[in-house]
Amino acid sequence: MSATSTADTGPSAPAPAVSRRRSVSIQTIAPHLILLIVLAVTFTFAPGYRSTTQVASLLQLMGLLGVVAIGQNLAILVAGIDLSVGAVMTLTNLVTALVMAGSNANMPLAMGLTLLIGLTVGLVNGVGIALLKVPDMVMTLATMTMLLGTGYLITGGVNKGNASPAIVTFMQARFAGVLTGGVVLWVILGIGIILVLRKSVFGMQLYAVGLSRRAAQASGVRVAVIVIAIYVISGVMSALAGLMLTGYIGSSYYDLGGPYQLKSIAAVVIGGTSIFGGVGGYGGTFSGVGTIVVLLSFLQVVGLSDAGQQIAYGAVLLLMLILFARQQRKN
Repeated sequence: MSATSTADTGPSAPAPAVSRRRSVSIQTIAPHLILLIVLAVTFTFAPGYRSTTQVASLLQLMGLLGVVAIGQNLAILVAGIDLSVGAVMTLTNLVTALVMAGSNANMPLAMGLTLLIGLTVGLVNGVGIALLKVPDMVMTLATMTMLLGTGYLITGGVNKGNASPAIVTFMQARFAGVLTGGVVLWVILGIGIILVLRKSVFGMQLYAVGLSRRAAQASGVRVAVIVIAIYVISGVMSALAGLMLTGYIGSSYYDLGGPYQLKSIAAVVIGGTSIFGGVGGYGGTFSGVGTIVVLLSFLQVVGLSDAGQQIAYGAVLLLMLILFARQQRKN
């Protein structure tokens, strides 16, 4: 099995070589093929999307979704899920806009609070799931509710504060035609997490936990430590995405991060990561992120209503889930 295949599928039970190669090939190629099809359809029926301006706009949106999808990807790889990612983004957006108040001098404090929010939420989620044995969906849903309530308590439902010029420039100023600081940051973080999953002991242990927590524990893996670390990373990535969102929008809006909860899950699943854990990787999620962003943008261009957009990408997600579940049964 190649290095790339290992990264995309993680450790797995012994299987016939031909079957394993075929399985890995499908799982590796499918997310990229789906993205190419969506791009081809979009560029054919909405040729305006070929312009530099539109490509740059799509990449900006991919950067935001891509960063939050890093944490979601890791959570799903350990057979969990993080329903609090959108609420973390929302709270970070509200707090950082309020603290920055349009001044670069307040950026260090805003960045510190971003890290604090991410670490705290991730640690609470991780401890609750790994040590208190609260189901991941229940734990992160409860956290989500508390975070949204905290955000409303802070702002009273009124938009307050503005992004600093520095973070606005980082997120909006373009170079090389289509790139922004946010896009470059996403690519760097994405490549970093791919290398961690492929090359590190932590990555190997993460896949082992996703495949079977009981077997991983019996093999000497500190399962609780891995799970807590995953949710801490997810919290930090979500908070960072919230800070980026503040720079992208330029101000704060209540529940601005809400849509990213479902989008991040969809990007990960369409990217080929199994919802059952232990199979997948961020390489496919790169394409999953692109598919979600391009698909939703195209649906907006053709004039589909918000409800229609939800139905359309929900149908794509359901199709991928069905196909992946069938593939898992074959293995």
